Amino acid sequence: MPNREDLPTIALTIGDPAGIGSEVILKALADPRLWPLARWVVVGDASAVARAERVTGLKLEAAELWDAGTLIGIDDIGFGNLDRRYGAAAVEYVRIATESCLRGEADAMVTAPLNKEAVALSGRPFSGHTEYIAALCGVAESRMLLSSERFSTVHVTTHIALRQACDLDAPRVIRTIELGYEAMKLLGFDRPRIAVCGLNPHAGEHGLFGHEDRAFIVPAIDAARRQGIPCSGPHPGDTVFLQASRGAFDLVVAMYHDQGHIAMKLIDFEGTVNISLGIPIIRTSVDHGTAFDIAGKNQADPHSMKRAMRVAARMAAARRGPNRPDAPWERC
Repeated sequence: MPNREDLPTIALTIGDPAGIGSEVILKALADPRLWPLARWVVVGDASAVARAERVTGLKLEAAELWDAGTLIGIDDIGFGNLDRRYGAAAVEYVRIATESCLRGEADAMVTAPLNKEAVALSGRPFSGHTEYIAALCGVAESRMLLSSERFSTVHVTTHIALRQACDLDAPRVIRTIELGYEAMKLLGFDRPRIAVCGLNPHAGEHGLFGHEDRAFIVPAIDAARRQGIPCSGPHPGDTVFLQASRGAFDLVVAMYHDQGHIAMKLIDFEGTVNISLGIPIIRTSVDHGTAFDIAGKNQADPHSMKRAMRVAARMAAARRGPNRPDAPWERC
């Protein structure tokens, strides 16, 4: 086992206190296979973690707790309840973890889900974890990568209207390819095989179904190749994900949110990890929601949280140096 001082420090935010975040974190930390990968730190309110301990029968013993102190006086967390106080607390956990990474106190962060409606009730403008963290980091734009055991997908656009996503920009496509390539290198791929999706049916069918593929995506692929990035396309979106799932590609570049998300969630909903790109810190997340319907019932599956923690540990260790833990995709 490596020296604890040589391990990366990774902050785990519990998400909305009324959701399943604390539960899946406690269950994940109960797995001794995760202990040697990092020094784990849980960011949340002590009262919320204690409530999850009573529900699961587990104790927070394999990690340190950074108590945010945002729910002082609220001893009985109402699992499954939509509450502006919980929304504000969830955002505060993310702020603490992000700023800890920026200061070098943590090497990466893993986020449990929050509830956007609860955040909105708190009066904070908030479009999503990725955008909020990017703003804290002073980054104007970021990207979302979804990673599974079979392959990964990075998105040119995410949380915008589909009509707006169709207004392609070649430099943005190029930057997405670059960020995806860099992330795959951190995940252990020396030369990842990258497939770039087309926008239109059949990738435009040589201009029969739109001009965007030839006008914007082809030049972006050519530019990326000139940088030595191994990518091909544009590939039809209705077949490229099947090819990737069968081992033809390591990374697929999707043009818009649902083009990538539908395929990834269909192929491996429970095991897909969300990774933020284009920011100066490492952030991974589960790819599920707060699950208010089962919160507090000890029914939440920690598989996605375990995977998100493993990926964060792999990326943090790779960024720190060559002596890093192996087997990042060991099944938990």
